Amino acid sequence: MLLLSREDIISVFTMDDAIAADKLAFQLFTENKTDVPLRTQIVSEKQNGTFLFMPAYAAELDAAALKIINIFPNNIDKGLSSAPAQVLLIDGETGYVNALLDGATVTQLRTGAASGVAFDVLARKKAIIGALIGTGGQAAAQLEAMLCARKLETIYVFDQNPERTKAFATQMNSALNKYGAQILPASTSDQAIANADLIVTVTPATAPVFDGTKVKAGATISCVGSYQPHMQEMDPVILQRATKIFFDSEAAVLAEAGDILIPLENGLVTKDDFSGDIGEVLTGNVMGRETEEDIIVFKTVGIGAQDLVTAQKIYELALKKNVGTNWE
Repeated sequence: MLLLSREDIISVFTMDDAIAADKLAFQLFTENKTDVPLRTQIVSEKQNGTFLFMPAYAAELDAAALKIINIFPNNIDKGLSSAPAQVLLIDGETGYVNALLDGATVTQLRTGAASGVAFDVLARKKAIIGALIGTGGQAAAQLEAMLCARKLETIYVFDQNPERTKAFATQMNSALNKYGAQILPASTSDQAIANADLIVTVTPATAPVFDGTKVKAGATISCVGSYQPHMQEMDPVILQRATKIFFDSEAAVLAEAGDILIPLENGLVTKDDFSGDIGEVLTGNVMGRETEEDIIVFKTVGIGAQDLVTAQKIYELALKKNVGTNWE
């Protein structure tokens, strides 16, 4: 079994690689070429946390995977990742586990890449301004995915903690300087989204973190953080304004995401307002953006196919480049 640490993964796998892997994952999922049961959740009310177990299998790849990821938002205040995880990659021919990967890194890459896929296929080509709301463990990858998908000039970041916002912006300006964008702290979410072509929300909020009336025409919004029925970071107004609403998996979203479940329950939107899964756009079965003025919403909760394909592609590159630690 090959052990792949965060450093190992980053040394062989880029965000562009992750976006390509997610595109394949979404296509395989849409074409029913993956077996992806809905993830199992165990809630820890004591720690305000959630244990998540996500299996997936793809016969075409001769591979299966199981990700164990634990979402503990309070970890941010402890200087720890809010989503510690491991991924077991399994040989589809023998059933043997052939790799154990740092799941936090896999999750960050494939979750950021989901937004990257959405922006790549749905956003306006001439997008130049981005907005990121949330600076937790998933935020850096979301930021890089925006920069991979479009040549942005400026990205505004906002978090409820002003000092954390400033520190994050400073850190990201250094870490992502190769993209040539200016990353600036915003004092409010209104300021962050005011002129944004691309918007990402990645928070554990239970109430909307932006004003949907202030999103400009032509914007593309990726809402990433809400993963339980009581969570809601998306302003339902944006669903009513949206020309199109896409998902990574409609079934997965409707099983757990308050961003969609709450507006549905309140009658603010209906299932007739939904446009389909992103994989249907990738396969050409559903039209994506049609005009420059379209407001498009993408809601993702993550599906096991992303972890499986991402882990498999990392493993293949690690073998090719002789990276990782063998454990026999």
